[in-house]
Amino acid sequence: MLPNSLNFLLFFAALVGAYYVLSHRWRWVLLLIGSYYFYSTFDPKYLFLLGATTLVAYIFGIAVAKPYTQAIRRLVLTAGILTELSSLFVFKYFDFLMGSLGPVLSSLNVVSDAIALPRLDIILPVGLSFYTFSCISYLVDAYRGTVKPELHLGKLAVYVAFFPKLLAGPIERAPAFLAQLSKPITVDRIAIITGIQLIVWGLFKKVVIADRLSVFVDIGFTNPAFQSPVSVLVAVYFYAFQIYCDFSGYSDIAIGGALILGIRLMENFRRPYMAKSVPEFWNKRWHLSLMRWFRDYLYIPLGGNRVSAGRRYINVMVIFLVSGLWHGANWTFVIWGGLNGLYQVVHSAIERPRKWISSHINLPGILTTLMSVLLTFHLVGVAWVFFRASSISNALAVLKRIWSSLPQLPGLLTSYNWNTEFFLSLALIIFLMVVEMLDERKPMSKRLADGPAIIRWAFYYTVGFSLLVIGMWGTQGFVYMNF
Repeated sequence: MLPNSLNFLLFFAALVGAYYVLSHRWRWVLLLIGSYYFYSTFDPKYLFLLGATTLVAYIFGIAVAKPYTQAIRRLVLTAGILTELSSLFVFKYFDFLMGSLGPVLSSLNVVSDAIALPRLDIILPVGLSFYTFSCISYLVDAYRGTVKPELHLGKLAVYVAFFPKLLAGPIERAPAFLAQLSKPITVDRIAIITGIQLIVWGLFKKVVIADRLSVFVDIGFTNPAFQSPVSVLVAVYFYAFQIYCDFSGYSDIAIGGALILGIRLMENFRRPYMAKSVPEFWNKRWHLSLMRWFRDYLYIPLGGNRVSAGRRYINVMVIFLVSGLWHGANWTFVIWGGLNGLYQVVHSAIERPRKWISSHINLPGILTTLMSVLLTFHLVGVAWVFFRASSISNALAVLKRIWSSLPQLPGLLTSYNWNTEFFLSLALIIFLMVVEMLDERKPMSKRLADGPAIIRWAFYYTVGFSLLVIGMWGTQGFVYMNF
C-alpha cells in the first residue's frame, strides 16, 4: 500500500477519524495496529523483523540505563547496536560482501573461480535501514541520558513503526517523538490544514513530477552507449529532480500525515538546489535527519571539528563513505558517497584561496550566487549519476557518452525528439523551482495565506488539477523505500 495510492488515502482517512474519536489513553494502540497493518501490506512475514528490532531496542534500552559501571554500560550499548545492525548485515550486506570478496579471494588463489561463495538471495525489507537507525539512536540516547528508557513496549513500538515515517523517514529522534506521544492531543485546525497542504504538495512532487521524469531517466540510463547523447544528458538532469521530488515528496507526505495526527516530525528537506556549496547542500538542505544522525552518532564521536584539519577530513570521508554504503549495497553508492565527501574536503581545503579570490574579484552578488548555485548543482549532479547507475561501468558509460559528444551537442540538439511530454516535464521543473525560490524568501504557506485569495486558490486549483489530470498514481514506489 504505497502512500501515493488511493488505498493509502482511504486507510489514512479512516485512521484519522478513529484517532480523534478514541480517548488519548488508547490512541497509541490504534497507531500501533495501523502501523503494523500498513507494513504488512508489503510483506507480512517481515512484521516479525520489525517486532524483533523493536524488542531488541526495548531490552537493551532498559539495560543500558542501569547504574552499572561505565565500562559495562558501554559494553551493553555495543552489544545492542551490533544486534540491531545484524539484520541490516544479513538482509542488505551479506550478498554484497560475498560478491565483493569472491574476485579478491580468487585472484589470491584462496578459492577457485569455479567455487562460488554462498549467497542468501533474499529481498530487502522496505524501510529496514530507517527503523534500524531509529532504534540505534534510541539506544545511544538512552545511554547518554538524553531520553529515559521507555518502559512501555507498545509506545516504543509506535515510535519505531509509526507508519508515516516508516518506509523512508524522517529518521525521528525518540526524545521528541515519545514526549509528544505521551501528551493529550486535541484537534488543531491549523495543524490539520497545514498537514493536508503538505500531503497534497508531496503527492504533486511524486506523482506529477518525479514519476513523469522517471520515464526519461530510465531511457538515458539503459544502455547509454547506444542512446542519443541528448537523451543521456536529459536523463542526468532530470534524475536530479526526480530523486529530489520522489524523496522530498515522501517526506512531505510523512510530515503532513503526522501533523494531522498531532505529531510533529523533524524537517527533512530545505530547498536543496538553492545551495551555494556542497557542504551547505548536505548540512543544511538535503536529507537533514540522516545527516544529523551521522553528525551526532558518528562524526562527533570520531572527534568532529575538535581535531586537526587532516583528521577532520578523514572523519568527513568516513561519514560520506558510510552514508553511501547505508544507501545501498553496491560500489556505485560508495563512489557516490566518496565523491560528496571529496567535494566537502576540497571545499574546506581551499577556503583561503576562495576568500582571497572573492575579495579581489568584485562580481555582483546575484551573479556570484547564481554561479555558486549552478556549480553546486552540477557537482551534485555528477555524483547522482553513480547513485542512479546500475553499476560502475554503467555510470562511466553515461559520463563518457555525454563528455565525448560535447563538441557535437549543438547539432545533436536539433535532432532530439522534443515532444509534448518533455516540455510538460520541463515546465513542471520550472514551476517547482519558482515555488522553491519564493519559499526561500518567505514560506509559501505564509505567502499564500497573506496574499490575495485569487492567487491562493489559483495555486490550489493548479496543484489539484495537475494531481487529477496528469498525476501518475500508484505506478511506482518511492526510491528510498529500498534503502
